[in-house]
Amino acid sequence: MTENEIAKIVWDICFRIHKVLGPGLLESVYEEILTYELNKLDLSFERQKSIPVV
Repeated sequence: MTENEIAKIVWDICFRIHKVLGPGLLESVYEEILTYELNKLDLSFERQKSIPVV
């Protein structure tokens, strides 16, 4: 799967979530729902991955 295909999947999921729930919820709520939807598609991902800042 290419980066563009992955981005389209994530964008589509985020759009559907926002369309159903609308704005105003905490970021953690949207993250939890996105995680749930990605798991349903059996996609591998890491949540809130730390990266070093130099």
